[in-house]
Amino acid sequence: MPCERKPMRYGHSEGHTEVCFDDDGRFIVTCGNDGDVRIWESLDDDDPRFITVGEKAYSLALKNGKLVTASSNNTVQIHTFPDGDPDGILTRFTTNATHVTFNSSGSRVAAGSSDFMVKVVEVSDSSQQKTLRGHEAPVLSVTFDPKDDFLASSSCDGSVVVWNIEEQTQVISWPLLQKTNDVSNAKSLCRLAWQPRMAKFLAVPVDTKVHLYERGSWDHVTTLSDDLLTQPINVLAWSPCGRFVAAGSVGGSLTLWDVNSKLCVERQKHEKGFTVCGLAWHPSGSQIAYTDTEGCLGLLDGLSVSTSDTNAPKQAPAKKTAKDYDDLFDDDDDDRVMDEGLSDTNSPVKKRVVVDGDEDDDDFLIPSTGRVRNRGAILDDENSLDTGSLKLGLDKFGDDDDDTGSAVVPPSVPLVPLRPVYEGPMPSAPQKAFQSGSTPAHLTHRFMMWNSVGIVRGYNDEQDNAIDVEFHDTAVHHAMHLTNSLGHTMADISQEAVLLACSSTDELASKLQCLHFSSWDTNKEWMVDLPKGEDARALCLGQGWVAVATSTLMLRLFSIGGVQREIFSLPGPVVCMAAHGEQLLIVYHRATGFDGEQALGVQLLQFSRRKRQVINGEPLPLSLRSHLSWLSFTAEGTPCYVDSEGVVRMLNRSLGNTWTPVCNTRETCKSKSDHYWVVGVHENPQQLRCIPCKGARYPPTLPRPAVAILPFKMPLCQTSTEKGQMEEQFLRSVLFHNHYSFLSSSGYEIDEDGQSQSQKEQQELLLKMFALSCKLEREFRCVELAEQMTHNVVTLAIRYASRSRRMALAQRLSEIALEKANQIQEEEPGEQEEEPEYKSIRRHSGYDQSEVKGGRHSNRHNQEEEEEQEQEVGEEEDGQEMETEEMTESRKRLNPFAKEAGSPVMPSLTPIGKVGRANPFKVFGSGKPSTSSSQNRVTNILDNMTSSRKSALPGGSAGKPSKSPVLKPLAPRPKSKTQSTLLQMTAAKTATKKTQENTEPAADQPKQAEVPPTASPADNTENKRPKTGFQLWMEENRKSIVFDQPDMEETDVIKEAMGRFRTLSAEDRLSWTERAKGQTGDAADLKKRKRAGGGEDVENETGREEAEENDAKKKKSLDSASKLSAFAFNKN
Repeated sequence: MPCERKPMRYGHSEGHTEVCFDDDGRFIVTCGNDGDVRIWESLDDDDPRFITVGEKAYSLALKNGKLVTASSNNTVQIHTFPDGDPDGILTRFTTNATHVTFNSSGSRVAAGSSDFMVKVVEVSDSSQQKTLRGHEAPVLSVTFDPKDDFLASSSCDGSVVVWNIEEQTQVISWPLLQKTNDVSNAKSLCRLAWQPRMAKFLAVPVDTKVHLYERGSWDHVTTLSDDLLTQPINVLAWSPCGRFVAAGSVGGSLTLWDVNSKLCVERQKHEKGFTVCGLAWHPSGSQIAYTDTEGCLGLLDGLSVSTSDTNAPKQAPAKKTAKDYDDLFDDDDDDRVMDEGLSDTNSPVKKRVVVDGDEDDDDFLIPSTGRVRNRGAILDDENSLDTGSLKLGLDKFGDDDDDTGSAVVPPSVPLVPLRPVYEGPMPSAPQKAFQSGSTPAHLTHRFMMWNSVGIVRGYNDEQDNAIDVEFHDTAVHHAMHLTNSLGHTMADISQEAVLLACSSTDELASKLQCLHFSSWDTNKEWMVDLPKGEDARALCLGQGWVAVATSTLMLRLFSIGGVQREIFSLPGPVVCMAAHGEQLLIVYHRATGFDGEQALGVQLLQFSRRKRQVINGEPLPLSLRSHLSWLSFTAEGTPCYVDSEGVVRMLNRSLGNTWTPVCNTRETCKSKSDHYWVVGVHENPQQLRCIPCKGARYPPTLPRPAVAILPFKMPLCQTSTEKGQMEEQFLRSVLFHNHYSFLSSSGYEIDEDGQSQSQKEQQELLLKMFALSCKLEREFRCVELAEQMTHNVVTLAIRYASRSRRMALAQRLSEIALEKANQIQEEEPGEQEEEPEYKSIRRHSGYDQSEVKGGRHSNRHNQEEEEEQEQEVGEEEDGQEMETEEMTESRKRLNPFAKEAGSPVMPSLTPIGKVGRANPFKVFGSGKPSTSSSQNRVTNILDNMTSSRKSALPGGSAGKPSKSPVLKPLAPRPKSKTQSTLLQMTAAKTATKKTQENTEPAADQPKQAEVPPTASPADNTENKRPKTGFQLWMEENRKSIVFDQPDMEETDVIKEAMGRFRTLSAEDRLSWTERAKGQTGDAADLKKRKRAGGGEDVENETGREEAEENDAKKKKSLDSASKLSAFAFNKN
């Protein structure tokens, strides 16, 4: 393609310049660093008109007699053209705009700015604006889709983004460019260009090549390249016909490609080699105007590209090229088979048709090969053409004056289809290795490390290359200022040392430097050179050791003093590492990801006495199309990480080392361009420590950013409901307290108060969920919750169920209580004999610690805790706040794992039916309603739990209690005190009360028959409990049950008796209950006599009180608040 390069001429002062033609091509318009817009009638115009628009003019656009400029006063202005009269301000930014452009009709202007924003403004009404947010660095360029649906932009954050203008959303983003912190530091201006007329392709300059992306599918279709291009391409411009692309590069090269053939059809060089920063085609396609960074203007004239048919002979070579390469680019977009699948005889026929159809230049659609959309899928070198094709191309373009060109040689045709074709998902670019807690290395001022110990800052500018180390706690060490003569780019900091590393250069090896400030030695620094060709990629500091992962897939382990300890190979290139105490966490590429995914693997090693691998190469879960952005341990030692979508995940050791999402930082961001930069995670208290970044991914070093604390929230379903909120709190409490068992098993001391407090919180939440499920009449769900409760809390749940008149539920819960009591009894002997090992076998989540919850405190403390939880349920039913003052006080004082003086080492639990305990579901006359028939039914159903009884040892001695095959006995305690049940929270009984209640020993003898006797005077204490109707019935019918089935266990006998009793008619059961009442009257009288002083007519008082309470019961049953108030314990 012959053309003439006109000599350059001075246009503006030194600096960035831009150029464009007016709509008719009569004027060349330029702007520059001097703040002027100059209007040239031709290159030889020695007296151009000028318009001063500001101190500096960064960009300009011209359409329909409107001249739009971006100037240094942070505005986008509009002037009339060619008169130059001001026509107002279109829009403003907080800093200078970097690029402006019109859409194809001239009705809209798009502007990109250094404040990371892109704005689309209506020219007729500047109040109609759309703001596109999402870039994380200054915007380099913007360009409109000719159909006005999309807008493409490039940015210093390395991304090229396509936006949907109406929805103001990102359609797709490609990470194609090198990241920089400002337009002035960018290697390329990356001026994007959309193909005119057909609007089929978006051209993106990527280093020395031009990538073409297809509109709609956004597939990378092809790449235009030239071997002679060695410097990055700065600007692009399409010919008006949409067939040719011109590119101006940093080194001054001007290159033209024919997109049909992918061949370079013209090369020109700037006469002085200055960077080309502005490029524009003449509307006729015959000229290209260009400007450089020295303010000069040039022109390429006589180009053989035109929209008129007169230039058809000039285009013959290009057409022949299209004819030869239409297997690579085909214009038809139907879904038929690729051309490569056609026979050689059919293929040329199709080509001929396409070429003939191209005579009208308006139809110069970009090229053709059936499925342009998927050209990015061809896995070959982007420049590649087979040798036959290349030879053919050189023949054609070697002699530009030969209009006919050389003939198409048939042998070249079948060579093209031999190239492999791949149409599957495209591989993702692998994530580069990074230091967690650092900002990108290309920033001049950056954080090299920010963790829970301190901050390492790096400065690398004209004045200084240094590293500042600052400790959060100055007691660890004072701040340090280090000169960075070696060019360290990686750092880590711990309570013992500061670790630094640099990459290798041509002369120097990669070095690892450790400042061991905690050493008692005077020589506190050591350095080691890595082998030649091996670079440090990631490093971390553990407790007494240093780990560094290198580019040769190796991990090297040193002691903190510099001794080489271990070396092993990694399964893939390292991405990030973290350390905590004796644990080392490594994340690496286990494979190539596809469609934007990263395929990462994770290893967790523990360097305790017995070194072991806890996680061996499991895949690391990430959000869709995201990458790893932060990796570390919580302050308590649990691995956790954050991905680029803001999702925080923690290791769940209790669920087979799975990763559980615990927070999404994006949910708390006000804008899409805002991010949170995580610096630390704490499990107790539950805190996510991070730095809010407004409109960026990383915080600036100055001023020092403030740390914010975010709450955790697991992504459970329906968290807006009360049920969902409690479930989320419970699961989170369980997960965030798993570290207690890990630390305990690893030999660390743990905060037992904190652990018991967490267990109590979990049980409270279970009880609340239980109450809510009862309200919703979900009894099966209630049982599921009860299975996770401790024994003590199950008894509260039973009582709640019975108060709510849910008999079937109460029955099932009683069976669960029996099972839990049996479990505790089976485990207790081991606890007594192996006291030192108690900690190592203790478990602590709501799912598995039910047997040890009640632990090592007195029964009084048990009663206080039960009372608090019982009151909680009643308060929740009344709609009141759950946490009372009494409960918070008891939290401070209660330690279920603290041993009291003289108490035996075993849990003091409250199973039903034990020595000195009355049936907690039996309702007595002392201030509680007792004559309701429904209450009687409750007691009858649950009395089966009273069948097995044990005697306490005399004198309150700490010896082992006698064993029962069914239930576990209570811990023995002094005879002078009696144990009180949940419903009998009264003062200690007097000696006379005990002796009078002991007058009924004979009735209880049959039930003790199957229990091995313990000769002790304390046997009498079990006669305190009043009889129920079911007990009386069972005493009389027990022999027949045992006779029918002599091999039954005691619990089975109870169940069988209960089943038979329930088959009785209501009248029979009522009569048994009345008989039982006759035997319990004395006990009720004794209680009343004690309160009244003992001198009144007990018989009459009992009758009166029972009648009054019976009436009151009937009234209260209608009042839910009154009914639930019965959950409060009577303490008088």
